[in-house]
Amino acid sequence: MNIVILDGYAANPNDFSWEPLEAFGSLTVYERTKPEEVIARAKDAEILIINKINMTDEVIAQLPKLKYIGILATGYNNIDTESAHKHGIVVCNIPSYSTESVVQMTFAHILNITNQVAHYANQDRATGEAADLKWTKNPDFCYWDTPLPEIAGKTLGIIGLGHIGMRVATVALAFGLHVVAYTSKDETNLPNGIKKASSLNLLLNSSDIVSLHCPLANNNIHFFNSENIAKMKQGAILINTARGALVDEGAVAEALACGKLGGYGADVMDQEPPLADNPLLKQPHAYLTPHIAWATKEARRRLLDICFANVEAFIQGKPINKV
Repeated sequence: MNIVILDGYAANPNDFSWEPLEAFGSLTVYERTKPEEVIARAKDAEILIINKINMTDEVIAQLPKLKYIGILATGYNNIDTESAHKHGIVVCNIPSYSTESVVQMTFAHILNITNQVAHYANQDRATGEAADLKWTKNPDFCYWDTPLPEIAGKTLGIIGLGHIGMRVATVALAFGLHVVAYTSKDETNLPNGIKKASSLNLLLNSSDIVSLHCPLANNNIHFFNSENIAKMKQGAILINTARGALVDEGAVAEALACGKLGGYGADVMDQEPPLADNPLLKQPHAYLTPHIAWATKEARRRLLDICFANVEAFIQGKPINKV
C-alpha cells in the first residue's frame, strides 16, 4: 500500500513516530501541503491521511488509486464523504480521543474568566516595559480590581451532550454548578443532576455560563448570533471549544463591547488562523486560545494510536470508525 500523509505536523510535530504505518506499506509524510499541491502529492496514494486538507469532489475525482481517507480528527466536514463513498473510498475518523483534554480547556476558560488568573499574573510579573508589580505596591496583603464570582451555585447551560458535553456536565456538578442541557437525549436517560432544557430559549434565559459542545452542521452555522445572545442573561459567559463557525464572531464582539456578554472563552474560530482584523482580537473580554484543546501530548498519543489501528483494520478488510 502507498500511504501518504499530507499535513502531519500539527498532530505530530516530530515528538512521536509515524513508523507503525511503515508496516503497512510505503510511507511518505508531508508536514504541510498547500491546496495546489494536493493532487500531485496524493496522485499515487492508496491510503491518504489528512487533518485539515479539503477533500472536495473535484479533488477526489482526480485520485483514482485512492481507497482510504483517514482524518486525524473527530470532525470530518472538510471531506466530501458523499463523493468518497461514490468513488468507493472508505473514510474513517478518530472519535473520543480528546475528550478529557477538551473538558480541561473548557474549565480553563471558565476559571480564567471568573478568577482572572492571567490578568493578575500579568499585573505582577516583573518583565516587560509595562510591568508595574501592582501587588508589591499595595497597602494591604491582597487586592482585586475585577469582579470575583464563585461558580458554585451558578447555572451552566450545555448545548450538545455528546462525549465531551456529558463529561463537562459531570465536572460541572463536582464544582457545584447547576447543569442544564439542550440535547436530543431523553431526560430519563440523563445522569442525576443534569436537567434537560425544554427549549434553547429557556437554556439561554437561565444560564450564567453557556458552553458549546455540538457538532457543526449546515443548519447551525453562526446560530449563536445577536438574536440568541440577546436572550442570554446580562453579563453571561459564553464558552466555545466546539467549532468556531457555530458563532457569529461580529455579534459576539459587539455583545462584549456593550457588556451584554461578560466574557467569551474560545479555543476555535470561524477562520483559522484568524485574520488580523477579526473584531474579537480587539475585545479585552475575549479570551482566545489557538485551537489547542485537543493538542495535549496524551490526546495526540491516543489520536495516533487510533489512526494506526484504523489503517490496520482497513487493510485487514474490517474497517473501524467509518463515517
